[in-house]
Order: sequence, then structure tokens, then C-alpha cells
Amino acid sequence: MKEVHKRSGFLYELAKNRILYLMFLPVGLYFLVLAYLPMPGIIIAFKEYSYSGGIFGSKWNGWINFRFFVESGKLWTVTTNTILYNLVFLTVSTVLSVLVAVLIAEMAGKYFKKTAQTFMFLPYFISWVTVSAFVYNIFNYDYGALNRWLKALGAQPIDIYSNPNIWLLLLPLFYVWKGIGFSSILYLSAIMGADQESYESAKIDGANIFQRILYITLPMLKPTIITLVLLGLSRIMRGEFDMFYQLIGDNGLLADKTDIIDTFVFRSLVFANDFGMASAGGVYQSVLSFLIIYTVNWLVKKGNSDYALY
Repeated sequence: MKEVHKRSGFLYELAKNRILYLMFLPVGLYFLVLAYLPMPGIIIAFKEYSYSGGIFGSKWNGWINFRFFVESGKLWTVTTNTILYNLVFLTVSTVLSVLVAVLIAEMAGKYFKKTAQTFMFLPYFISWVTVSAFVYNIFNYDYGALNRWLKALGAQPIDIYSNPNIWLLLLPLFYVWKGIGFSSILYLSAIMGADQESYESAKIDGANIFQRILYITLPMLKPTIITLVLLGLSRIMRGEFDMFYQLIGDNGLLADKTDIIDTFVFRSLVFANDFGMASAGGVYQSVLSFLIIYTVNWLVKKGNSDYALY
């Protein structure tokens, strides 16, 4: 019995799967250093932060930072913008990623298929700093490529950087363009791992390509779609800060339609030097994210527990 107990202990498990634990080590250290160790800093949201007092020595002021966040008039704007943008991003990205994955899977030419995947995957590796430089040189009012073409055609130039409504379309467009290559690969891998005998049987029964997609591919992708949508919903309060800040910057003309929680917190920290309110915004964001994913996961579990995250 002692031998069995020894062989089932933690050290035995660690030695037996040491390669797997070594592979996990960088990921574990990443989350430990960047996610768990900074967690005590959450108390800044409840303090009147000062450089002399630091995180733990600053004066306690309770919920005052949260009250300032509400009274700033930005709470409703940044919350709705963050949620609505992320819902649009998630919906459009999911639909187009599934569509692209299905199209690539049904392509006959092997080399054309690989070439298409490569070109769609390339934007994922381009930083938003580089993308913002391209976007600015295209849409700049004075010397952007778009307005030069419009002037050459005798049309009036468009001041895109002072028209917030245009960015309601441009931001989802850039988001999908940059991420669709990576997200489609996740669905494509699920399609490639499917039982090919089902497709062969459907062909023998006379099912055409659309019927095979509708009755075999899409139902088979359902668990993957639900899992990735749940993971996306867990980040619904986490805006794409790098995209918004690099493309929009501090343009006050676009703030009402493009300001999200992340950019508001950044400006509170950098320009207003208000550590307390910036931290309060971050705490508010994290709590709402937790409540949303917990509620959605509970609803999914109630419908079908196999699709729930936990």
C-alpha cells in the first residue's frame, strides 16, 4: 500500500511527466509574474495614491475613486462602447472565420490552399503600430492616398479622422482583417480532424457540397464554436487597447464613438496621473468580465453541460 501511495504522489507525477511540466513552465511563469504577483496592487483602487506612501502606505479612501469614475461622465460611454465593439468583433470574426475555414477545407488545389492560408495569416504578425502608419497614410485628409484618388477623380476629399461614424465600420474591418487568418486555423484544424468516412458516406448517398457543409461540417464545428465564443465573451470587457490607441490615438473628435475602458484607464493614468481612478476602472472592468463569463457559462451549462468551460 505504501508503494502504491508513493507512486501516486505529487513527486512521482512530477517525475513521470517532467517533460510536460517543463513545457508548461514558461506559461506558468508568464501568468505568475504578469497576472498573479501584481494582484495586491488592486488596493490602489481604494486608496489616495501617493508616491511617498506607495501601494501599501498611501491613505485609504474607500469608494471615492469609484465615485469619481462614475461622476466623470465616462462610465456609461466607455462601458457600452467596449461591450458593443467586442460583440461586433466576436460575431463578425466567428462567422467569417468559420466561412473561411470551410472554404479552405473544400478547396481542391493543395498549393493554392496553402498559399491562401499564408496570405491570410500574414496580417496577424503585423503590429498595430505598423497598421496605424498604413492607415494614416491612406486616410490622411491632406496627403492620404484615398483623398488623392478622390481629387484626381474630381470628387470631394473625406475627412475620416473627424467623422466618428466611419470608424464604426473601419474598426471591425481592421480587426477581422488582422485576426481572421489565426482564428480560421482553429476551425480548420477541427475540420481536418473530423472523421472523413462521414463525408464519403454522404457523397455515396448523393449529398452535394452544400449539404455536406450544412449537415456534417457545421454540426461538427458546434462544440469548437461554442468554446471559442465563450472564451471571447470572457474578454468582452477587455477592449483591443493597442488597436484603438494606435488607430485613434487621442483624437477628441472620435472619443464618444471609439473610447473604451482600456483607453480611458490609460489616459487617466498617463495624462491625469490619477492612479486611483485608473485602478478603479480596471477593477470595474475585471468584475464585470467575471460576472459576464460566469453568467454565460451558467446558461450554457444549463442548456448542455458538455459545452460549458467549467
